[in-house]
Amino acid sequence: MSASPQDLVRPDVMALSAYHVPPATGMIKLDAMENPYRLPEALRDVVSDVAHGVSLNRYPDASCTKLKSVLRESMQIPESAGIVVGNGSDELIQIIAMALAKPGATILSIEPSFVMYRMIATFCGMRYVGVPLREDFSLDVPAVLAAIEQEKPAVLFIAYPNNPTGNLFASEDIVAILQAAPGIVVIDEAYTPFAGKSFMSRLAEFPNLVVMRTLSKLGLAALRLGYMAGAKAWMDEFEKLRLPYNINTMTQAIATRVLEAGDALQEQAEIIVAERARVYHELAGLKGVKAFRSQANFVLLRVPDAVQVFNGLKARQILVKNLHAAHPMLENCIRVTIGTPAENDAFLNVLSELL
Repeated sequence: MSASPQDLVRPDVMALSAYHVPPATGMIKLDAMENPYRLPEALRDVVSDVAHGVSLNRYPDASCTKLKSVLRESMQIPESAGIVVGNGSDELIQIIAMALAKPGATILSIEPSFVMYRMIATFCGMRYVGVPLREDFSLDVPAVLAAIEQEKPAVLFIAYPNNPTGNLFASEDIVAILQAAPGIVVIDEAYTPFAGKSFMSRLAEFPNLVVMRTLSKLGLAALRLGYMAGAKAWMDEFEKLRLPYNINTMTQAIATRVLEAGDALQEQAEIIVAERARVYHELAGLKGVKAFRSQANFVLLRVPDAVQVFNGLKARQILVKNLHAAHPMLENCIRVTIGTPAENDAFLNVLSELL
């Protein structure tokens, strides 16, 4: 008799639910923090030329040499820092956890935050500890410092700005955590294009600091490209766990050319920031809605009945993220990505009707 999954799969994996991505065909898609704008036409022509010239019969550049060089220049990564690239930020989180998963090692983060910190801790057999934010979603620094003292985490993840709350924690609070942490502190700057704040320039100041980013939110989500920078001693160890050819040739070639082309993506980010302010203002004026200020490309809001609002929006072909069951602090919360002005207007109009 052959073995069943129950016989061989780890019990903690059996207990997990797979990450669910809802179908979105024909929907106004405001659930995944994507840039709603396509590349400018001239840049699409450049990408077409790049794709035409790619040799699909050859393996990618395993070292991503050209891509790393362009990332260093365009993202102002210090020359003293090492760089590791990943298939999105998720792979980078997994690489870090795999490297640090000694018996009894702990991952620490704040909650609510990016769900993959907890999930990947489970994947890698690491203990996970989450420190709750305050009721207003601000960082409870004394609680974090107490958890660091007690747990002595191998790695601490902080999303900056935080997902799904959208707020940007005070830089002096992050510094206090960096100074107290016995292990590495990963500042996840996935939304830095919309916040205008970063710890990248401070890498040399803190040898335990790792800055992690992605190009997905900036406008290249289809390419699945993330990168992290930090002390070369750390990056050299993480590099050992990066699978060969993890960044495909098409991603390397297109990302390189788009980044070389200049500020088109950042210009789109600035448009999104302006729309974010408008959407927040409109939401703040709706009776029964509590909108939380955001420095990302989304807004978190609390409504009287998140399930009813989510289903009502979905019935009108508008897809947002229902976070009601994600964490006790997110009761009756939904998260809406900032779309185009027309998409945002459609969302606001339907939400008003539902309320």
